[in-house]
Parts: sequence; C-alpha cells; structure tokens
Amino acid sequence: MTEYDIIIKNGELYDGSGSAVQNCDIAVKNGVIALIAPDIEGTANKVIDARGKIVTPGFVDVHTHYDGQATWDVHLKPSSNLGTTTVVMGNCGVGFAPCREEDHDVLIKLMEGVEEIPGSIMDEGLSWNWESFPEYLDALDERDIDIDVAALFPHAPLRVYVMGERALNREPATADDIQKMQALIREGVAAGAVGFSTSRTLVHRSATGEFIPTYQAASDELKQLGEALSGERGSVFQFISDWVDADDEFSILAETSAKTGAKGTFTLVDVGGALGGQTAGGQAGQWREQLDRLENAQAQGLDIRGQVLSRPIGILMGFPGSMHSFYRRPSFAALDNLDWEARKQALADPALKAKILAEDNENPHVFVEIFNRRFSKMYPLEDPINYLPERSSSVAAIAEREGREPEEWLYDYFLGNDGANLVYIPAVNFTENIPTLLKHPNTVSALGDGGAHVGSICDTSANIYVLTKWVKEKGMIDLAEAVNMLCRQPAELYSLLDRGLLEEGLKADINILDFEALALHTPHVVYDLPAGGKRFLQDADGISATIKAGQIIYENNKATGALPGKLLRGKQDDPRSESS
Repeated sequence: MTEYDIIIKNGELYDGSGSAVQNCDIAVKNGVIALIAPDIEGTANKVIDARGKIVTPGFVDVHTHYDGQATWDVHLKPSSNLGTTTVVMGNCGVGFAPCREEDHDVLIKLMEGVEEIPGSIMDEGLSWNWESFPEYLDALDERDIDIDVAALFPHAPLRVYVMGERALNREPATADDIQKMQALIREGVAAGAVGFSTSRTLVHRSATGEFIPTYQAASDELKQLGEALSGERGSVFQFISDWVDADDEFSILAETSAKTGAKGTFTLVDVGGALGGQTAGGQAGQWREQLDRLENAQAQGLDIRGQVLSRPIGILMGFPGSMHSFYRRPSFAALDNLDWEARKQALADPALKAKILAEDNENPHVFVEIFNRRFSKMYPLEDPINYLPERSSSVAAIAEREGREPEEWLYDYFLGNDGANLVYIPAVNFTENIPTLLKHPNTVSALGDGGAHVGSICDTSANIYVLTKWVKEKGMIDLAEAVNMLCRQPAELYSLLDRGLLEEGLKADINILDFEALALHTPHVVYDLPAGGKRFLQDADGISATIKAGQIIYENNKATGALPGKLLRGKQDDPRSESS
C-alpha cells in the first residue's frame, strides 16, 4: 500500500482550470500532488476529511509589498492566513535594493510615503545585509517563511542607486545612466527577479511629500529599461500610472513586449470620479478604453494584462489607524504624546474641539489631502464590514439627516466607542463594473497590496471577497471560474507554471474551504510590527486548512508553525513538461 504525507478525502475539487467540480481525493507526497482519484487507498501521516468542503489550489497574489516584511517576519500575514500561498512583491517601483548604505534613509522615506509603512518599523526591522539586488534576493533566500515569494526589480531604488541626487530631483536619465540601469536590471533578472516595476502616479509620494524619483520619468527611459527584460525568462513589466497620455503610456508596455517577449501588466480600476478627476488608475470611464487596448495588444501577440481589484480600494481612518481627518491639525497633533485617557478628556473639551475644527492638516498623507472633507465618500465602519455600502449611509448623509455639520459629526463619532470607531472610504473602484472587469479574459484579480498601507488599508482579503461577494452572494461569477481567477490566471502571468492547478506532479499548494461558512471579519488593529508598530489584520471564517508545498501552514485559522515557503527565482516551469 502506497504511503503519502497527506491524503485529502471526500472533497469537491475545483482544480483551478475553470473546469467543472470533481469529487475526488488528493494524495500529497514530497511537496507535490502525487495522485488525484475518486477513492485513494493508502496510508498517510495526515488524513483530512473534506466532506462538504471545496478543495482549491492555493491563491496566487501578484500585487503585494512584502519587500520589508519578508526580511523580518516568518508569517506573511494578512496573505498566508487568508489562503494565499504565493506572492509577488516589489510592485509599483518601490523596494529596498539596490541600495548603498548612505541611501538607506532615502528608500525608507520612499516606502513610508508610497506604501505607508512607518519609518520606525523599517529602521528596526530591516537588516540591510545587502547592497545589490542579487544580494537582496540572497538575503531572502536565507529566510524561513510560510509561503513563496517572488520579487520584481523596482525602478525607484535603481534610479537612486545610479543617479543619486539627480534621481531625487527627478532629472532626466542620461544615456550613460540608462546603460548602467539596463546592466543592473539584466543582472537582477539573471539572479531571479521576475520582472521590473515602476510608478507614474502623483498619488505616490515620499514621506516628505515630494514626488518619487520615477514620477513622470520619460517614456523613452522606460522603454529602454524594458529592453533589459527577457521573455525567455518570463519577465513581466508592471506599472501604475495616471494615464495622462494613455496611448503613450500603454506603448511602454507594448513596445517592451514586442521587442523582448516580456509580459506587461498595470493597475486597472474604474476610477468613477471618486478622486475628483485623473489619478492612479486613470480617468472616469477610461477603463473601457483600457480593455480595448488590452484586446488589441493580445490580438498582436503581446501578453499584456490589467490588474483588477474585486472591490473598492478601501481606506480605513480613525484614531486606531494611522491617519484621519484631524490627525495633523496642529491642536490635535499637540496631544500625540498624551496617553489615551488624557487625550480623550482633552478632545472632549468644546473649546479645543472648535479650535481643531477650524484648523487644517499640515503636510498630511495624500489620502488625507484628498479625502479630508469629502464626507460623502466616508462611511461609518460596520461589523461585518460592507465594502459596497449604500450611499445613503455616508457621513454626509447621516449628518444631514441629523441637521449637523458633517465635520463636527465625524469628530464626535471618532471620539465615540472609547475612540475605537473608524470610517471606511471606498476611494476608487466603487462601481457596479467590478464583475465585468474581473471576468475579462485579459485581466487578473490582484491589487490587495499585502504588506503596504499597514495602518489605513487592509485589502489583502480581496481574493476571498471574490468568493463571498461575487460567487456566493451575487451569483455573478461561477465558482470554478473564480478559482481559476485566483489561482491559475495570476500564476500564468508570472510563468509560475508549477502551481495554480490541482494536477498530479504540480506543487501541493492547496486550500480546503467550507464555502458555505466562508465570511470575512472586519479588520482589526494589532501591535506586532518591529518597534511596536501597529497594523490592520483581517481573518476569515471557513478556511479549514491551507497547505503549502505539502505542509499544512494554517489549520482552522491557526498557524501550525510550518515554514515551507521559499524565494522563487524567475519563472517556474511545469515539471511535467518535456522541456523542463
């Protein structure tokens, strides 16, 4: 009788291909799927009865920012605890390599501003036992972590490394600069970078409020840097843009793909006017034009895909978070060093309240700069969280019904519940078009931003939301189709062809889900980052087990202590193919 490590019996298999459900058992041995059959006979160290549950591949999340966290944390939460077994980081042109010692603070300020990870956390958490990008990959390779990570080569640190102060001043790159950057990208790709990333949006700024070094970098520079990528190695060019000149922006990806065979991918959301104009993701209504561009590119043999979020990009603001409408108004900030009881008493004083309401924030984060007084975009946070709230439940609407000024209402709301109240701001992608975007053949489900915006956004559960909202509640996406969206489609984008499917010979990355019980909890604050830093985390009901490379890493929402994750260096061939 054959011996296995794990046998999963009696489950309903959604294999990630989009095919119909199968009622089969799965046997796992040595980190791979050894057998799939209706009734497996054999012994195993662990037998799991999945009767009444669905069995899927582990989720693949191609848009995260664990670049720092992966160097100090063994658990890449809130991804690994929500069924994700593979992540791609280094997105949006920010990261920590290459970097000289004298530029450590520069990159910390970039990451603090762009991805809202407090500098104190990075100061304590980052070991900086690298300078070059290959050395950074080596440092990751030495780490024990729970899930697999792959890394893009980020543009901002590259530009600073080659151009120094000129990069920070956003000066044009010279021919010599570009040659040096190309050489470093080629070196990084050879060492295992899965591609190259950049940001071209005004929303991304350093902690000082300055635009980052890549903002409005000449399209010619990016096209030349793209030539350093390799289609044979599965390279991907990723970026986020304001799409000021959409045809020119798209040509960066199209020309790179045509010349090198590399793939392209970008943030694709329905702005819907939520930010009052043109910003990260484009202009209102532009998403339809972007789908046309994707279709035209694919027709020309260019593999370019949009990254789509399954719900609005959701900002959480309030006293427990990292920002809110009052946090950098001088009279409010003057209380920062007080303990909560003393601060609460001070904030309840009518005279101080009036003074704060009369002030403006000084050098606030761009989120507050945009939404400070947009009360029709703010919604009191519910439990469980409602990611698509009725517009009649906004702060503006509630205040109007009560005959109060919305800013004054918001101040009192934040003080209520012992200061624990939060508002949810669906910043962009607050639209009925999300299923259309998700179901398009040239898009992938992504943009959860795990590891970033730790005190204001917790969107990593967007993969679970596909299942709970669009499959279970709305019935607008078929379950088999959704599993394909979350597993095989993103794996194929990054040529990670050894995963994303439940098939014999492939990586044993597996989720066992109680689909009927599957539900997201409201995000909560924990203080578990270096230097005592806080972040939002999120849990879910219904995730019975997550298996990574044949080892159970989470069982009934608890980490088992297994750390089978590793660094992925470049594309991962299908082990069953003759060419591998």
